[in-house]
Amino acid sequence: MKIKAKLFLGVGFLFAMIALLTVVSVFYFNKLSADTKNILVANYNSLDYLRKMQVALDKNIAVPENQTLFKDNLSLQQNNITETGERDLTNNLTLLFSDLKRYPADSLLLYKIRKNISDIILLNMQAIQRKHEVAKTTAESSILWITIAGTICLLFALTMLFNLPGNIANPIKELTASIKEIAAQNYSQRVHFDKHNEFGQLSIAFNTMAEKLEEYKAGNLEKLMIEKKRIETLINNMNDPVIGLDENKNILFMNDVALKITGLKAAQVTGKAVQDISIHNDLIRMLVKDLFNVNEEDVKIKSLPVKIFADNKESYFEKEIIPIKILPTGEKEEKQIGTVILLQNITSYKELDFAKTNFIATVSHELKTPISAIQMSLQLLENIQVGKLNNEQQTLIEGIKEDAGRLLKITGELLNMTQVETGTIQMNILPSNVKDIIDDAINANRAAADQKQIRFEITAPDQLPKVLADNEKASWVLTNLISNAIRYSYDNSVIYVAVNVEKDKIKFSVSDTGQGIPPQYLGKIFDRYFRIPGSKKEGTGLGLSISKEFIEAQGGQISVKSDFGAGSTFSFTLNYLQN
Repeated sequence: MKIKAKLFLGVGFLFAMIALLTVVSVFYFNKLSADTKNILVANYNSLDYLRKMQVALDKNIAVPENQTLFKDNLSLQQNNITETGERDLTNNLTLLFSDLKRYPADSLLLYKIRKNISDIILLNMQAIQRKHEVAKTTAESSILWITIAGTICLLFALTMLFNLPGNIANPIKELTASIKEIAAQNYSQRVHFDKHNEFGQLSIAFNTMAEKLEEYKAGNLEKLMIEKKRIETLINNMNDPVIGLDENKNILFMNDVALKITGLKAAQVTGKAVQDISIHNDLIRMLVKDLFNVNEEDVKIKSLPVKIFADNKESYFEKEIIPIKILPTGEKEEKQIGTVILLQNITSYKELDFAKTNFIATVSHELKTPISAIQMSLQLLENIQVGKLNNEQQTLIEGIKEDAGRLLKITGELLNMTQVETGTIQMNILPSNVKDIIDDAINANRAAADQKQIRFEITAPDQLPKVLADNEKASWVLTNLISNAIRYSYDNSVIYVAVNVEKDKIKFSVSDTGQGIPPQYLGKIFDRYFRIPGSKKEGTGLGLSISKEFIEAQGGQISVKSDFGAGSTFSFTLNYLQN
């Protein structure tokens, strides 16, 4: 029988039994209610009327009030005749009461009336007893039939409770276990349901699927092994060290280059926990420390170049920790199944970079001498004692002076950059006067500002603490920012220089009202050699990069805000001397 038919018949029969139980219960409850109501209305009210008539007799029937009480209850009793013989007794009681009203002191009449009342009370008491027996019989019958119907419903419900869930859940449980085996690549798993229902059809389809998967696995195992060997060969022939870890940080593989630089053998590390290997190997410990220092293990980590002795020389490698994540079939969340530590050999690039830096430093240093000689010669030519120059010669002298100054600035920036790249920045951090730094920067740019008729507005508190900085380099940074502001400002504009105290820092800000910086370039403005595309202004693209290095070397931060089309504000912070 189909599962759907079983459910329909079982639930339908149970519903029918519950409906039958409800009908039987309602029938007997109504019958009991009618019997009870009959006793209450027909007999209890008569007893109440008769009791009140006895009270009237006891209180002295000669009193008009008691006669009225007797008469009223007698009228009510006359309208509540329900038992055989009760009407005759009531009529007789009416005649006796009529005589009593004429002769209230007649004791014989009182006796007869009391006896008549007692007879009516006895008649109603007997009726109550008889009706009680009928109600009792009805109650016993209702209990019996309700119990029989409830027992049948309970037995059927228990049968369904113990059989129906098992008939449905057990095949599903067996099928679920088989599906888990299939998911674990145990394609020989089969399910056997002999029943001719939906589960039987499901077992046939499942077994067919398992057979096809088993055939597929057998047909592709050789291909997978070939691909595995191909990947292993590819990794082992890479010139860069590669280390593979599983999700538990056990070493899956280390290629030949990685084994060589670490001085380990494959048999020593394969399948071992990397933290256990790192205890005895300093290089492994250095390579995996970032793997345990981050909170999010699935984040790609790229660190600064590390120095490793390899190929009989100091070599430089760029370390990258790459999480390996997959989205399992049928699931919605990615699962990390391992990590790869990749070391890219950048020694040749480092050597070229060192050579470039040394070349720039040498050339810049050598250029400063002839440039200084040119400037000295220009000063001599401008001296009137040497000889008077005509206007054309004076114009040429001014042009040469301007070009020499530009060359001297460029060589200075290149020398500063070589210090940054080689890590040889010499900082002489001492308490310095903020006003002196501002004055030095303003004076250095005064001539350039006058040429464009640009004026400065300086905002600073009267009492400022001394800033902890290298006076020369802090002045250089502020000078560079003001120089850039002049270069990119319009004629007859204003440059705003502001200084204020923010928490434990002193903040310097330089604002202009020039064109501003396009939003897409704000993140690159402090990169080396970067210049805004389309800019026609001169410069090496090193000034802001050097400024950033100088400020950070003094424990500060530099930032930029720009409203494209309305101007820019460059700011940097430095620590100050606290009392």
